[in-house]
Amino acid sequence: MIKAVRIAVVGLEFGAEFIPIYQAHPEAEMAAVCQRTKEHLDRVGEAFGVTERYTDYSELLKDDSIDAVHINTPPMAHADHVVDGLEAGKHVACTIPMALSVEDCKRIVEASDRNGRKYMMMETVVYSREFLYVKSLYDSGELGRVQFYRSSHQQDMTGWPSYWEGFPPMWNATHAVSPTLALRRDEAEWVQCAGSGRIEERMISQYNSPFAIESTHIKFRNTDVFAEVTRSLFETARQYRESFDVYASKKSFEWTQVEGEKHIIHTGESPERIDVPDFADRLPKPIRAFTTGGVYDTGEHAHRSFIQGGGHGGSHPHLAHEFISSIVEDREPYPNARQAANITCAGILSHESAVRGGERVYLPEFTFWK
Repeated sequence: MIKAVRIAVVGLEFGAEFIPIYQAHPEAEMAAVCQRTKEHLDRVGEAFGVTERYTDYSELLKDDSIDAVHINTPPMAHADHVVDGLEAGKHVACTIPMALSVEDCKRIVEASDRNGRKYMMMETVVYSREFLYVKSLYDSGELGRVQFYRSSHQQDMTGWPSYWEGFPPMWNATHAVSPTLALRRDEAEWVQCAGSGRIEERMISQYNSPFAIESTHIKFRNTDVFAEVTRSLFETARQYRESFDVYASKKSFEWTQVEGEKHIIHTGESPERIDVPDFADRLPKPIRAFTTGGVYDTGEHAHRSFIQGGGHGGSHPHLAHEFISSIVEDREPYPNARQAANITCAGILSHESAVRGGERVYLPEFTFWK
C-alpha cells in the first residue's frame, strides 16, 4: 500500500486550483507542476511553494519518483497526454472530456488495461454537492423507482480561444451526460440526437458542425430508462447552466432555473425548495474546507487568486480524494477508463447521430464495464 501518492499537476490554469488540495491531503504529496509557459509555471510554483517544475511534459514523465499525474490541458491534447502518462507507468487523472473521438477513448482504455494503472476522468458534476445529495436519496430508497432524467449544459463560449469556435456541442457534454449515468452506475447503450438551429457561418467550417443546440436521448443498457440531454455553446441566449433533473416514483429532483435560487424536491405534486449540504464530512479533515471556497492555508501558504474553491458544486476536493484513495486502496475510481469512455462516447456519438439526421447510434463494446 502506498503511503503518500507523489502527484504532478499538468496545466496550471484550472489545474492550479487542485494544488493546495493535494498539498493538504494526508495521503498525497504535491511533487511537481508542469506548464509550457515558463513565466506562468514559475508564478504558480512560487505561489504554492512547488520547487519541481517542468515546461516539457515528456521530461516530467521520466521522473520515476512521480506516481501520478493530473492533466488539465486543452481537450485536443487529452488523449495523447493520458496515453503517454499511462505508458510511462503513471496513474492518470484528466479533466473532461476523456477525448474527442471514439478511437482515442479506446486508446486510453487499452493503455490503462495494458499498463495496470488507474485512469480517472475528473468529471466535476458527479462529485458536486447536488449530485451527492440526490445519490444519497437514491441509495436510501427515498426517490423510489427512477423513471427519467433530463439534463443540460448551456454556455456562451464567445471570446474563448479560437479552437473552440464552432465546436460541436455534444463533443464535450460530460457535465450533462455523466449525472444521468452515474446515479445508478448505468451504461449508455445507444443515442439518438437532433441538431437544431444554426451558428454563424464563419464558425461552421472548423468542425463542419452547423448546430446551435444538440439534444439527445440516451437509452440505458439493460433498463427501461432514458435520459434527455441538451447542450449549447454559441448563438443561444441562456445563463450558464450545468443541470440535471431526476424524475422518480416517490420523489423527484429539479435543478433551479436561475443560478442562486434553491433546487426543488417534489414529493408527489408538492414542491419544496431545499438547501443542499456539501458532504464535507466524507473527506479527510485537512481538505474539508475546500468544498466552500475562500482562502485556504495549507500550512505554509495562503492562496486566493488561483482558487475557485466552492465552484463546480464543491466537487474539487471530492475528485482529488477519489483519485488519491483509489491508488492507495488499489481499487477502481469512478469514472474509470471504461466508464469515462461510455460517458464521453455517448456525447461524441450523439453529434454523429445529429449529423446523420437523428439516426440511432450504438455505443461500442469497449465502453461497457458491467
